[in-house]
Amino acid sequence: MSKMGLYRQQPTGYKAFIPGKFPPEDLVRWDNDLICLLSLADRAIGKLNAIDQLVPDVDFFIFMYVTKEAALSSQIEGTQATFLDYVKAKVKLADDRGPSDVDEIRNYIDAMNHGLKRLKTLPLSCRLIKEIHKGLLKGVRGEHKTPGQFRKSQNWIGGPTIETAVFVPPPPHEMLEGMSDLERSFHDKSAKLPALIKAGLIHAQFETIHPFLDGNGRTGRLLVTFYLCQEKILSRPLLYLSEFFKANRRDYYDKLNGYRFAESGMEDWLKFFWRGYDRFLKRQLRRPKRSRHFTRSILNWFPVLAETPVRP
Repeated sequence: MSKMGLYRQQPTGYKAFIPGKFPPEDLVRWDNDLICLLSLADRAIGKLNAIDQLVPDVDFFIFMYVTKEAALSSQIEGTQATFLDYVKAKVKLADDRGPSDVDEIRNYIDAMNHGLKRLKTLPLSCRLIKEIHKGLLKGVRGEHKTPGQFRKSQNWIGGPTIETAVFVPPPPHEMLEGMSDLERSFHDKSAKLPALIKAGLIHAQFETIHPFLDGNGRTGRLLVTFYLCQEKILSRPLLYLSEFFKANRRDYYDKLNGYRFAESGMEDWLKFFWRGYDRFLKRQLRRPKRSRHFTRSILNWFPVLAETPVRP
């Protein structure tokens, strides 16, 4: 048994992963690399939160990056539509040859807006996660897979059958227990974990539990942003990893599996997670210096986009 759980034989013959208590007591073994990455990320997020002072139209700047994140996060799940396809659809320049799944990007943006608005009156919770999931799958692939409801049947990841699957998440009863543990962890301060570390663990644990029949990846990536905004680490929704995950997809899945099973899997996952954010933050902090011309150009081309800001 790893510190995150164990595979257990099920009555019908297959084995499924049963999560242990989350977060476990002997949670993270700190080493110099992890401490250094956390320190760098902490400083960079402080600079990122000062973005209002660096760009001429911060709402439009955020909208453009949320749109890019929406496209990339959806592409990880197989969506063909791109950032440009969404922009064309937004200003009604799309033609019949364009991808039919651009609505998945639109749903992601709507889900982001809905979640940020709801966080002002509703704590991060299973209820909010279900609301977000329902919005993500509205009218798109997966709309018939019980959007907004935790699954009542077994799912699996990779492979044509459950016996050959790469990973089998917990059965429905254990899934519900795992989500209850995860929900408590959103607000539990007893573990005294830095919020940046906790964000990485929350994402990995959510993907391990896999509570929905479809759309778990997109929901889990949104969860990181919502958690950091709830904890006031982010003043605006400006921190995303889908570009890094997409470019390093094999490592992403390998590190998630390592998180579940390997002795040092949790630490290796956190290092991967925060190396991705370190790259994102460095690139993001360079971009505002060029954003004035970029913003003016885009608004000249597509002025209707300025009417759709993403606000915290």
